[in-house]
Amino acid sequence: MRNPLKSAIKTSSGLARQSALYAGNAFDRIFRAASLVQAGQTPFETLHSNGLVSLRYYPPLEEDFIELDGMVIPVERKTHRTPIVIIPPLAVNMLIYDLFPQRSLVRFLRARGFEVYLIDWGMPGREHTHYNMHTYVAEFLPEYLNRVREHSGEQELSLHGWSMGGMFTLFYSALSKDQHIRNAIVLGLPIDSHASGLIGWMYQRIADVAELVRKRTGFRLHDMKPHWFHTPGWANTIGFKLTNPVGSVMGYWELIVRLGDREFVTNHATTSAFLDRMVAYPGGVIQDTVVRVWIDNQLAKGQIQIGDDFARLENVNANLLAIAGQEDTLATPGAAKRVMDHVSSTDKTFRVAPGGHMGILAGSKAPRASWLELADWLAARSD
Repeated sequence: MRNPLKSAIKTSSGLARQSALYAGNAFDRIFRAASLVQAGQTPFETLHSNGLVSLRYYPPLEEDFIELDGMVIPVERKTHRTPIVIIPPLAVNMLIYDLFPQRSLVRFLRARGFEVYLIDWGMPGREHTHYNMHTYVAEFLPEYLNRVREHSGEQELSLHGWSMGGMFTLFYSALSKDQHIRNAIVLGLPIDSHASGLIGWMYQRIADVAELVRKRTGFRLHDMKPHWFHTPGWANTIGFKLTNPVGSVMGYWELIVRLGDREFVTNHATTSAFLDRMVAYPGGVIQDTVVRVWIDNQLAKGQIQIGDDFARLENVNANLLAIAGQEDTLATPGAAKRVMDHVSSTDKTFRVAPGGHMGILAGSKAPRASWLELADWLAARSD
């Protein structure tokens, strides 16, 4: 016969253990979040720094295989001849490229036999607010790509750019006419910003108002000093989360519901370490982007003004792989596909992958949905 007292004690003991687990996870998530973060564990060497911008090199992995989203990936010991240089966007921290040990783009590319470099734009402050597109595209990129060439001993390079990093990739290639850019991979890149759904409609309305103001007053945003446009990191964090406000709120609701799941709590802390540590935008870059990419939509016509020069996309002839996110509201597939109309590349591929603006780069579906294909595509063009 079942003993009611023993059952009650057993139930009480189970509830106590569960309560302790919830309390411990909640305490760690709130007060010891840094100890839960799994990002940024892949070793790298800093080859060069100017005090703000630095160049990373990821040396060969020591293990024989890595785990990637449940898959076992053998580590290739023979490296491809053409190095790959990751060109991040501004405002993000570099954790996004090494988010989890089992979901790390730099680790995966290294395992697939690529020499991997990454340009870390650092954390610009008010003293850098005059930096604009020309600063990054025509000054920093040539310098740091030359450092990669010196270190690797190779002239031909592959460039990988997500979001604004994709802009930098194409703008550099178009402006410099660098014939040694062998491959270009761009993700989440809006070429026709006015075609990006609701946000694109908003850009069009702003463009109409801006044109009216220009005609009646002659006023242009570039008449203002760049420091008025300087955007601090906390504002970029809020802005990024507002691109998917429901998802942001639901993420914290799910944290509460799954507080007893240690793995989920750890993953939430890791993702938040990236989202909550956005970096400032220099005012000059915001000025250029707002006017030339969003309002004037210059890229839709195949060119963009960089300083006093124009970068014409027809000058881009590298092998091109362009990936758009199916649920991306910042750079919809329709806005991104226009790149195919303007570049002169004879070898060019456009793909739509599941995920939003961040998801196509480092989301849970990214390894199977795009990384494997990306590595195969790049391997076939890197020797």
